Amino acid sequence: MSAARSEILRAQRIVVKVGSSSLTHRGDGIDHERMRDLVGALVDVRASGRDVVLISSGAIAAGLAPLGMPRRPRDLANQQAAAAVGQGLLIHEYTQLFAEQGLNVGQVLLTVEDITRQASYRNAVRTVGRLLRLKVVPIINENDTVATHEIRFGDNDRLAALVAQLVRADALVLLSDVDGLYTAHPEEPGSELIAHVADADSVAADTSRVGSAVGTGGMATKLEAAQIAVSAGIPVVLASADRARPALFGEQVGTYFAPIGKRRPRRLLWLAHASVASGRLHLDAGAVEAVVHRKASLLAAGITAVEGRFVSGDPVDLVAPDGDVVARGLVNFDSRELPVMLGRNSHELANALGLEYEREVVHRDALVVVHRRAR
Repeated sequence: MSAARSEILRAQRIVVKVGSSSLTHRGDGIDHERMRDLVGALVDVRASGRDVVLISSGAIAAGLAPLGMPRRPRDLANQQAAAAVGQGLLIHEYTQLFAEQGLNVGQVLLTVEDITRQASYRNAVRTVGRLLRLKVVPIINENDTVATHEIRFGDNDRLAALVAQLVRADALVLLSDVDGLYTAHPEEPGSELIAHVADADSVAADTSRVGSAVGTGGMATKLEAAQIAVSAGIPVVLASADRARPALFGEQVGTYFAPIGKRRPRRLLWLAHASVASGRLHLDAGAVEAVVHRKASLLAAGITAVEGRFVSGDPVDLVAPDGDVVARGLVNFDSRELPVMLGRNSHELANALGLEYEREVVHRDALVVVHRRAR
């Protein structure tokens, strides 16, 4: 076993995501044997003394057959109806399979707002944490019955990466109907499996493969999920669902993505990957240099313009003169207060407006730099 793969075996808390196509027959509902095999692998992980959090797609796919739908519907109303029927069937199957092995499961349905709002984010952290302490296996899915096209995670790959940060996971395993990341489409001659990715932001691979007829994800979403996780210091394995057990026990299957970032406080992980900016602060070149390269706080003197309406404590994007977002942070002033502060140093603000204005607009401890890709 390689040193990299041994990180998966040593991981004390693993988030596992499985896609719809790995759990269901196309058009025929739940595939009971596939689910039994998956649960067996997860039970083995729990028996080794490790925590497991399962992100499970499949609600819509499971609801198609009972409703007589031959394929995944395109319209939102029918998708939500299929999810309402299928989610109960899916969690019932998981409950029975885990109960046979003496384990309880807990269902957690999340929407984008549950993750992007700090209060509900903390509630989700507390709920999942309590389930794990009670030796319950949390089974998480997007709440498709209330999600809309405009406000949703888009697929459970991204949700899995965000949950991995939320629960402070030591590893993320993405299980799908593909057996890893390839240099080109797997069906093309000469295409090769990429066994190890040292830098997920610069990997040269094919991401054109779209999701299955019953799912929404594709290779591009899996690579995005890997990038989110590894940037937070979480190693990732992408493998086929039928190789779940070897993937979870550190064997050389699928594609391993090495962590490229350091562990950060949960608040900063939320800020970087799950928050929604309430406004934008436009910076001059000097402020960009200070924030991005010198890791300094943002002062009013370096701000040239303010966009949006927000209050103190809201997330805001910090924008360079060329229009690129370079960072996101929690602002210390309301949007109505900032216009009179722009371009003035702290001493000027204290003399003109009072001592409470002699402070950072965004403190460096409440700020995350956004990676800027080469043009």
